[in-house]
Amino acid sequence: MTATAPNMIPTKTKILVIGAGPGGSYAATVLAREGFDVTILERDVFPRYHIGESLLPSCRPFLRFIDAEDLIKNHGFADKPGAAVKLNQHKREGYTDFIANNPDNGSWNVVRSEFDEILLRHAGKCGVTVCEGVKVKNIIFEDKKPVSAEWETKDGTEGSTSFDYLVDASGKQGIISTRYLRNRHFNSSLRNVACWGYWKGTGKYAPEGHSDRHNAPWFEAMTDETGWCWFIPLHNGTVSVGVVMTEVASIAKKRAMTGDTSLSAHYHEQLKLAPGLVGILGEGKLVSDIKSAGDYSYSATAYAGPNYRLVGDAAAFIDPFFSSGVHLALTGALSAASSIAASIRQQCTETEAAAFHDAKVGTSYTRFLLVVLGVYKQIKAQESPVFSDINEDNFDRAFTFLRPIIQGAADADPAMTEKELQDTMDFCQHVFAPTDIDMVSNVSKKLGSEIISPEAPIMSVASVMALAGNDEDAKNVLLKANARKPLAEMYGCNSAEVMEGFYMRMEQGVLGLVRA
Repeated sequence: MTATAPNMIPTKTKILVIGAGPGGSYAATVLAREGFDVTILERDVFPRYHIGESLLPSCRPFLRFIDAEDLIKNHGFADKPGAAVKLNQHKREGYTDFIANNPDNGSWNVVRSEFDEILLRHAGKCGVTVCEGVKVKNIIFEDKKPVSAEWETKDGTEGSTSFDYLVDASGKQGIISTRYLRNRHFNSSLRNVACWGYWKGTGKYAPEGHSDRHNAPWFEAMTDETGWCWFIPLHNGTVSVGVVMTEVASIAKKRAMTGDTSLSAHYHEQLKLAPGLVGILGEGKLVSDIKSAGDYSYSATAYAGPNYRLVGDAAAFIDPFFSSGVHLALTGALSAASSIAASIRQQCTETEAAAFHDAKVGTSYTRFLLVVLGVYKQIKAQESPVFSDINEDNFDRAFTFLRPIIQGAADADPAMTEKELQDTMDFCQHVFAPTDIDMVSNVSKKLGSEIISPEAPIMSVASVMALAGNDEDAKNVLLKANARKPLAEMYGCNSAEVMEGFYMRMEQGVLGLVRA
């Protein structure tokens, strides 16, 4: 593909979307299918490289809603039947099985350049005006509302496009948040750096007797408790292999290096701290340069305002762990589209529509953040200074039905405390407790299948310990099942969840918000 000719870029559109990543393309597609005039301005020409190859099954209902699920399913991406997570070198790995109860609930490991382009081309076929090679330089505001975007093409031609509504899906750049609102803050407890490369000729994660785990990615804590590594097989014959560690540890390790002090040498040295990963790599060879990134864990203090919405990485990003990036991008994109449609169709005021989106994105982000913080607490085996990173309103929304369990009494002080936050992190980290299907089956026979049913009441950690006694398998199965009950909201496309008095009407042709 080539850059869009300047004379093909609209000077006016009903809805302007900045950025054509998954969030931008998805929001644009949803709105175009509602009959609205939508334009995307994307600074790159697709396909373009992007990290973030492992998707959650929750992406499927989002894709299904825009008739794109089969496009992804039939493209040939590597099937992802689950994920293996080893957070403690003294235990077996935990395994999250996506397909045990439903063979159609698997996900994919994707090459993002291909995945993102499929969504963008689908947006074009759904009526979105797609403009590539067009960089947005400035946003013009009137009475605190964005009204037009000044842009420049790759050949230096300048112009502007006016609009009624704006979706900022400009990725990490986050043009609205960083340049105009200046409301982005970085998570002090997740100041990590990542470096990664692509390998060929490696082995695969395939424990004996588990052919059903073919292509499952592997995530492993490093033995020195400074971070973790990933191993993600891709359909093009390569494997994405990365290292994530604290910024402090990374700096210290680099300073201590002698001899070869290159990024590549540093990368290979850290991989040695994940023995399980080393075994899977086998005789494989690195076939790419090493890429790196830092300062990527952040959020905004608000995700919406009059006639604009922030989506995907332009709004917030947590961490590579748990593969939450694309899920949160699609969640925010659907929320943005629904709230804009509701505003245009006068189902509510624009102020109410913006408040809905702000709450939806903040709540979704907080759910994943607390799980990730819980995992890091276990990986690093230390307390983390996380209190300042949590927005209290979003915490309340994210864990309304969990808080009585954490607090121990329904009438406890509703104000969030440091202890409550730490207890919540302890609870959430058990999402990846080391279990397998046989363990679950044995515990079900011993204690009754109803106790681990998703519909069963949530038990406190103390209750689990008392019930399991000295049975380590029972303890892990119950802790994992228990932690997943309140976090089930994270795994779906939950349009019925009420935020600020509204819920989404996820129906093509009448998309919008309904007053609860």
